[in-house]
Amino acid sequence: MRSPKDFFAPLALGAPQPLREVPFRPSRMIHFFDPSNERMRAKVPAIAPTVDVLLGNLEDAVSADNKDAARAGLIEVGKAWEPGHAQLWTRVNSLDSPWFLDDVWALCHEIGDKLDVIMVPKVEGASDIHYVDRLLAQLEARVGLERPLLVHAILETARGVANVESICLASPRMQGLSLGPADLAADRRMKTTRVGGGHPGYLVRTDPVPEVDDDARTSFQQDLWHYTLARMVDACGTAGILPYYGPFGDIADPIGCEDQFRNAYLLGCVGAWSLHPSQINIAKRVFSPEPAEVAWAQRVVTEMGDGTGAVMIDGKMQDDATVKQCRVVLQLARDLAAADPDLATAYGLETA
Repeated sequence: MRSPKDFFAPLALGAPQPLREVPFRPSRMIHFFDPSNERMRAKVPAIAPTVDVLLGNLEDAVSADNKDAARAGLIEVGKAWEPGHAQLWTRVNSLDSPWFLDDVWALCHEIGDKLDVIMVPKVEGASDIHYVDRLLAQLEARVGLERPLLVHAILETARGVANVESICLASPRMQGLSLGPADLAADRRMKTTRVGGGHPGYLVRTDPVPEVDDDARTSFQQDLWHYTLARMVDACGTAGILPYYGPFGDIADPIGCEDQFRNAYLLGCVGAWSLHPSQINIAKRVFSPEPAEVAWAQRVVTEMGDGTGAVMIDGKMQDDATVKQCRVVLQLARDLAAADPDLATAYGLETA
């Protein structure tokens, strides 16, 4: 067992100092693209200014015979990348694949100074993160990187969910977690073929009423992912890292996508994946607090003064607990407004 005082020491001679706190940069949407697709690569300069995170996907959705092309395509994008508002991430292949080692080796050597986060799929325990942590430290030292690459894990197996707390606490390199509903559903033997979202068969129904036809009984569709998402949010909060919803696969259902993203936002997620350009604005809208919500939070904080005691505002009691909630909303609004002039205007934070 390592001593806690050693937790923030570099894991390789010459590697950069680990971060003591995960930097919070707006990441309302992690927008995926296939770097092996030349047409998609050509659209990167136009898409990058519209997103918080642009992620070059090397894993699922890239066929086995296209893995080398995807890696080379991402390196091409990275070499031309101009650091600015958007972050550049990648999702590498899984640890048990024949491509993982080549992925991290090539990316660290070629564009390690441009990448912000490496997303690791199918993480099942702290040992997976320990391996990636040490390997990245060795590569950072070899290449001479001045800042550590951060790691983002995807929960895609039952074992990963069972070990979620230890995964989050495994390394100071951990940036966050995403829910991977499709692989997780398969691993759990869930009977759904959807990628995220609910299922019409997963419901509760009102009790029967004598002499009333069963067809008249109201039913309510339930959320297949509520338990897992809530547990993930708590684990991330414990470790001081960031939770994300993951994908919503039905591109043709923007309302369902917005509802699912909003549920995640209200539970504590900071963003979600966007698989299609049409989902970018949905995520941007949902994971930004509404101006009225920001105005209310500011009013509560102002009227509470030093944050102690209790006051009545519009017939509602406000105390130190509600002030803390309001400060969460205000801090998010400030972080987003700093990078988005339109939001700054909407929130009245132009000079903040």
